[in-house]
Amino acid sequence: MKSRICALSKNEEFKKLLQQRKISNKYVTIFFGRLDNKNKNKLNVSFVTKKKIGNAVKRNKIKRRLRNIVNDAVKNISLKFDYSYLVIAKPTMLNNNYTIIKETLFRDLGRIRK
Repeated sequence: MKSRICALSKNEEFKKLLQQRKISNKYVTIFFGRLDNKNKNKLNVSFVTKKKIGNAVKRNKIKRRLRNIVNDAVKNISLKFDYSYLVIAKPTMLNNNYTIIKETLFRDLGRIRK
């Protein structure tokens, strides 16, 4: 099954999202909003981890976890496909249990729907 997730690519898209709405929790900060010229069939999501978090292996592990959680959220929660999302990971995400992180992100993504 093909993934319905694609990443943001242009610097202007990142800047526009950073100026729009956000939801923050213990593990991530999610910026979201509408972007012009966006494909309505795909979900625009980008994952960012700062270099302060750790080496490349740890940062990629965090991004893999986030990508997996968002793939599950697309299947279980009806996310708004007209929004674009920027997910910025926090250092607390590295040492916590996957299921706790998943529940927290599902709750926050559900709040975005409303």
